[in-house]
Amino acid sequence: MINYLKQKINQFFFNRIEAYSNQRFSQKNKWGVKIPDNSSFGLPLDISGGNNISIGNFSSIGKYAWLGAYTEYLHVEFNPKIIVGDNVKIGNYACIVSVKSIKIDDNVLISEYFYVSDHSHGCDVNTDVRPALQPLKIKENGVYIGKNTFIGYMVTVLPGVSIGKNCVVGSHSVVTKSFPDFSMIAGAPAKLIKKYDFTKNDWVSV
Repeated sequence: MINYLKQKINQFFFNRIEAYSNQRFSQKNKWGVKIPDNSSFGLPLDISGGNNISIGNFSSIGKYAWLGAYTEYLHVEFNPKIIVGDNVKIGNYACIVSVKSIKIDDNVLISEYFYVSDHSHGCDVNTDVRPALQPLKIKENGVYIGKNTFIGYMVTVLPGVSIGKNCVVGSHSVVTKSFPDFSMIAGAPAKLIKKYDFTKNDWVSV
């Protein structure tokens, strides 16, 4: 009974502190991000193009995040969007940059040092122009991460990639191509290592 009361008291104070922190953030949302009061960022953070970024309900992004939705680069105009769904948890030091479309669907859990981009810098070896001044390379499709997916520590997701729902991405993976629902992937580049088998109710090697 005593332990139960302690848990209730601790949960009460935790909820009050979290609500106060979220309220302070919403008052200081100078970036124009579409974010409800029940979601939050850790501070400090760096945001560009906040008007093109939306965060769902009960979601959070950790400290030192960099979110960039860029509408122009080298005099080329873009129409970017970054969409984070409901109940998404993203760890510290996340980097999410878009000139097209990045969507992280509901209930996704992402560990620290996550990097995702829907574009890359040019790297033409036949010119002396440094990469920062070369046109961006953009895939036809944006980036999509499906519902209920877990992404491990220090994962990179590259342009044009779609990761299905209920997937698992191993730590330090570099995801260069798309994978379907219920995939377990790992490696650099990431490869399919297991699929969920509903007849066995378990992950099985492929």
